[in-house]
Amino acid sequence: MLQRSDRPSQKNRSAPADPGVFRTLFAKLCRDRLSLVALVFLGLVTIVALIGPFLVGTDPNALNLRSALHPPSAEFWFGTDELGRDQFSRLISATHVTMIAATEAVVVSLVIGLPLGLVAGFRGGRVDAVLSRLNDALISVPALLLAITVVAVVGPGLTTSMFAIGLVFSPSIFRIVRGATMSVRSETYVEAAIAIGCRPLRIMVVHVLRNTFPPILVQVSLLFGIAMIAEANLSFLGLGVTPPQASWGSLLRGAFDNFYAAPYLMFAPGLAIALTVLAFSQLGDGLRTAVGDSKETR
Repeated sequence: MLQRSDRPSQKNRSAPADPGVFRTLFAKLCRDRLSLVALVFLGLVTIVALIGPFLVGTDPNALNLRSALHPPSAEFWFGTDELGRDQFSRLISATHVTMIAATEAVVVSLVIGLPLGLVAGFRGGRVDAVLSRLNDALISVPALLLAITVVAVVGPGLTTSMFAIGLVFSPSIFRIVRGATMSVRSETYVEAAIAIGCRPLRIMVVHVLRNTFPPILVQVSLLFGIAMIAEANLSFLGLGVTPPQASWGSLLRGAFDNFYAAPYLMFAPGLAIALTVLAFSQLGDGLRTAVGDSKETR
């Protein structure tokens, strides 16, 4: 009986389950009205990005030179550009492109920064020192400069540009994951898992990773907004999407080229970028506050 009681049970072999952590964060997030409004707004933007292009009957790339630079009207809600293309349908199509571009940058940063941060925070020692020095070297590279260099070598395109942006974003994910991993690494359940002989990979994935999700969510929400600004900058400079494809940044470029003839072209893409980035920033602040409150209540 003593030998049986001394053996660790199956429940003790894994990290303490906390299935309600996300529900708790969501409940605390909903208490903040601004964060809730930001979340609803981003949900609407995501829906528009997913199904909007299928609901708009007008081809966003259809030319109609007779209606070039037509002001906003019942037929053309946001007016037309210099080639007579409907700006409303192009804005809906650009929403899809911009969201995909921002998602690509964030995914690349997670794929690179998350596993390296886990390994550095869990292993420590020389592994941590080497990875941290590489991270410091990469974080010193300006994002736009690296994106321009990649485009010059590989060629223009939104995918290559956002890959470069995601590469520059990865150090921020690395630092967040590394710090959270080092904090979780000293917990009792992690030390117990090491003592009973669990493999390091299993400990990092099952015991450590799921307990570092809250700070990662905060950083990801902030990176989405920064990625949208980066995409707008690259497309404005002609290093993002290739015509006739449109993004919010390329629409701003077109509005800039026709500013004196059709100043109304700048309002729709400008407001879309400003409101979406502001919503992601507010959501990140709300998540940060919710995560801080969760730590204080433990």
